[in-house]
Amino acid sequence: MKKKRDQNYKPRTRHLNEDSSAKYTNRLFLESSPYLLQHAHNPVNWYPWSDEAFETARELKLPVLLSIGYSTCHWCHVMEEESFEDEEIAKYLNENYIAIKVDREERPDVDGIYMAAVQAMTGRGGWPMNTWLTPDRKPFYGGTYFPARDGDRGAGVGFYSLLQQLKSIYNAQPDNVAQQSQQLAKHIASTLGKGGRGEGLPTATILHDSFAEYKSGFDSTEGGMLGAPKFPSSLPIRFLLRYYRRTSNREALNMATLTLKKMAGGGMYDHVGGGFHRYSTDSEWLVPHFEKMLYDNALSTMDYLEGYQATDDKDFLRVTQEILRYVKRDMTSSEGAFYSATDADSQTPKGDREEGYFFTWTPKELDQALSEEASKIVKEYYAVTESGNFEGRNILHTPKDAANIAKSLNISEEKLHQVVNGAKEVLYKVRDPRPQPIRDEKILTAWNGLMISAHARSGLILGESDYIERAVIAAEFIKKNLYEGGRLFRSYKDGMRKHNAYLDDYAFYIAALLDLYEATHDIKWLNFAIELDNTLAKHYEDKSDGGFFMTSDDHEHLLVREKPASDGAEPSGNSVAVLNLLRLLEFTANDAYRKRADNALKAFHRNLTQMPTALSEMVLAVDFYLDKPKQLVIVAPKNETSKIEPFMNEFRRLYLPNKVLMVLTEGDELEKHGITVPLVQGKMALKGNVTAYVCEKGICKLPACDPQTFAKQIATIETFME
Repeated sequence: MKKKRDQNYKPRTRHLNEDSSAKYTNRLFLESSPYLLQHAHNPVNWYPWSDEAFETARELKLPVLLSIGYSTCHWCHVMEEESFEDEEIAKYLNENYIAIKVDREERPDVDGIYMAAVQAMTGRGGWPMNTWLTPDRKPFYGGTYFPARDGDRGAGVGFYSLLQQLKSIYNAQPDNVAQQSQQLAKHIASTLGKGGRGEGLPTATILHDSFAEYKSGFDSTEGGMLGAPKFPSSLPIRFLLRYYRRTSNREALNMATLTLKKMAGGGMYDHVGGGFHRYSTDSEWLVPHFEKMLYDNALSTMDYLEGYQATDDKDFLRVTQEILRYVKRDMTSSEGAFYSATDADSQTPKGDREEGYFFTWTPKELDQALSEEASKIVKEYYAVTESGNFEGRNILHTPKDAANIAKSLNISEEKLHQVVNGAKEVLYKVRDPRPQPIRDEKILTAWNGLMISAHARSGLILGESDYIERAVIAAEFIKKNLYEGGRLFRSYKDGMRKHNAYLDDYAFYIAALLDLYEATHDIKWLNFAIELDNTLAKHYEDKSDGGFFMTSDDHEHLLVREKPASDGAEPSGNSVAVLNLLRLLEFTANDAYRKRADNALKAFHRNLTQMPTALSEMVLAVDFYLDKPKQLVIVAPKNETSKIEPFMNEFRRLYLPNKVLMVLTEGDELEKHGITVPLVQGKMALKGNVTAYVCEKGICKLPACDPQTFAKQIATIETFME
């Protein structure tokens, strides 16, 4: 293989020649995925997912080992070091299997299929995921992380023995293997290929049942759901805020706000650099799994932004701003797109890789970085001790009330926050030169869509043009580099775009474009959203049963064409796509969007009525569907757009999740909007004044020429009782 990397390229392997070049190089060296490149110098003869790999397995009559993970996965690294870097294990693998490595973030279609098989066999899932397949791609055994050898980490049977045992079974019992693989393939098809079709349309019962289920499992002390680990996605904050808005149920509001406060006060939040780690390993949000994912931080931004809107809690505003600052400083490419993730592991001063080292502190390190007074205050505020709370070091967290801390230190609460805020900037600069966690710098369309939405919504609600500008730059990057001939691509790295886009790429990016239209008032974003939705309808939509498939109709043929029917750490593409259709209906008044949304909601009727919490993001669409969304049109006279601001201030003050917003000026701009948005036709700035029109289903209240009247008109809420 003659391909070369740049002069600073360092092979990620312990197997080196005397000149520090890699002893082994496999086909993954030709890939762009950071995860696949991590395995490019294993002694394992890895293939990427390809027809070639399965054709070779068929010709040689060998089983396939499919190993799936992602670049910032801690236990993926552990298994690589223990098993895939082991020359004895690699030799056996190379002689007896065709080994395939897949980046789950680039190929969620492959990951979803074989994850369903592993969950069926073991009752659990996760990464690294290792599945044994026949050459016709059907699974017959699988699991997640396996220690290398018998007895390692308390395992009865290690990976090496398992490889040998399963190869023996594959050779000696071909009929049993074929039967097992056939049964699993049927199970996968029945699990992933259907959405739970029913003929009913949503009612408020779905919202009440969702709340009741979350209430029954709520941790009233620490927030979130009871037990551990605790994921930020396990309790849908935005649903609880909407439920409170519609029912005035204070318990829903308290559940949301307690969770937001506890998450932001725990060690899962990076108090120095901003942003959230992946999840908390305990029930107190203290000890995180230290990787940071772009999608988690995009979704958390929207949670805290809406929390701030609903409560006016300035701490929620601070967290929103800090997450977006973290993304700007640490997760934005030079071209303005957003990177995918950072690793949990980082190097210690001795050169060892340890989880969380980069983010933790000793009292001595704080003393050296800060003044004596500041260090004393910071150590008290963040509960820092000599013994530490994580492997002899300290994860910063705030378990004590700020007022009580200030009192114990005999200082004002104002001074406490002033010192802490100043110290955070100092500590960020002190921490930054430490060996950084590895960053996965691929650009994923779907995850960028979520972060574009986070920036656009924050810019609109907070009146911050910088956030909106960053959203525009990222959206333009996707359009320029991951879009061609009406079709999106999934992934971009090193100047190369790869893989047909999936449902969530379209759904999340379309949602981002709608958010961007509302934030910029530029009609091109709404028109582009409509264009992409047309592609989604043509190539992904299930016209008969409703909803959308994960893959397009011209995608590679796999064991099953999945129709995502549940949300996970990320919303499912179907959940977001339904809400997109409902928003497009409000913008355009095109009844085709209503019919498609109705059909999609019917496609998941059983899921929504029997277990709505599995589709928590689609429940937001149900809330929108059952509401009377406000259609807000604000028209300014030519050259007087600055006078719109008092109206926007009233809009920002109100928590109004179910709405569409159109802000424009008289003249050519109004005419351009009117082609796409019939509602704005005939609207004008009355008597030369900024004029707001508050409408529902195209029926408008009397025009409002002053902000106070506008504020009263938008404050009405379509409530319902429990």
